[in-house]
Amino acid sequence: MLLGLMLMMCALLLTATPSRPVEGGSVTLACNVLVPSRRLDGPLQFCFFRDSRVLWPGWSSSPELQLPKVWREDSGSYWCEEKTMAARVTRSPRVQIQVQRVPVCNVSLETQPPGGQVQKGERLALICMVARGTGDITFLWYKGALGLNLETKTQRSLAAKFEIPAVRDSDTDKYYCAADNGYGPSLSELVSITVRIPVSRPVLTIRGPGAPAEVGDVVELRCEAQRGSPPILYRFYHKNVTLGRSSAHAGGGASFNLSLTAEHSGNYSCEADNGLGAQRSKAVPLNVTVPTEDRKELLASGILEGMLGVLGPVILALFCCGLRKRLGRRPSGNPRGSPPSPVPPASSYVNSPAPLQGQSVYENANVVRGDEVYSLVYHTQQEWPPAVPPPRTRVEDQVSQNPHGIFPPARLSFFCRRAPQTLKLMAT
Repeated sequence: MLLGLMLMMCALLLTATPSRPVEGGSVTLACNVLVPSRRLDGPLQFCFFRDSRVLWPGWSSSPELQLPKVWREDSGSYWCEEKTMAARVTRSPRVQIQVQRVPVCNVSLETQPPGGQVQKGERLALICMVARGTGDITFLWYKGALGLNLETKTQRSLAAKFEIPAVRDSDTDKYYCAADNGYGPSLSELVSITVRIPVSRPVLTIRGPGAPAEVGDVVELRCEAQRGSPPILYRFYHKNVTLGRSSAHAGGGASFNLSLTAEHSGNYSCEADNGLGAQRSKAVPLNVTVPTEDRKELLASGILEGMLGVLGPVILALFCCGLRKRLGRRPSGNPRGSPPSPVPPASSYVNSPAPLQGQSVYENANVVRGDEVYSLVYHTQQEWPPAVPPPRTRVEDQVSQNPHGIFPPARLSFFCRRAPQTLKLMAT
């Protein structure tokens, strides 16, 4: 009888595969019939239990049960039961299953946006992650060297996120996180978060040795933005033309020195930019005065230029007149320096049927020096009234036309020609 009882107890055997499951893994439970004769009793029904609780789906015809994922709380005492068509129930011995938990390891902290650079007012996300770890993991976020706890979350995952909706200036600091699933916390490395502040509108100041600014002075253009994360790039402008640039790597302002000339009068401005948007200062006027000595020099220079422009043609005309006089005043005894006397013009008569036309007389003369030979051309022309005047009724009218009997003077022209150029002089 005792042997039969032992056979009945050993008729079923529960096995678990794997026998030492890990959290997050699957386990297969099998209810094995060890007495072949029991299979002859007809179809069998099987049911699986853990700590006196029926496991889903209850009684079924399958001798196996698949547990897709097990966790540490699934650890306990398991067994199975068999039921025949005659409602005869057989129970297997209990099997203790202990689900193993994997400790967290390789904890890291990442930021979004990446790089730890975030603009003021933007969203910042701190993501704490573990490379391995099972079960419920508790994530904790800390700020600063003192480890101010910002947030704590417990969830069954390998990563968790903590967000700051809109960062402020005071959020610039070092951060780290910790993860723990029952084996003690594991810490990440420190991550620096820098909240970048856009530059404010800069202020431009012009400093010089005295007022007013004069030509030759060296003035300092100082541009400074009261707010803004470094580095800040400053640009200096004169009438919207770039003069130069300077960087402030530690914040603050920057300067640019300028040696003044008369052309440096006008409006000046500067621009500050740290990559988050450029800001332009207000325009600052600068009037550069010219010293008295420089003004005199400029005035004398202007007068001289004006005189040269006006007197140039006059000087040229005087030169031509002097040359003509030199030609006309050569002594008659010097055959090389005096031109021959002009040939007297032929007589003309009032009653001629037509006025005589102008006559030209040519003659060569060596009038200057050397072997230079000049040709003189004399041209005479008289202007006469018409040969047949209109009929008059009174003698007084005829007399009034020429009361003294004086004829119009002859017009004398002569040319002085020299190869390869010709000089023309006219006398009336």
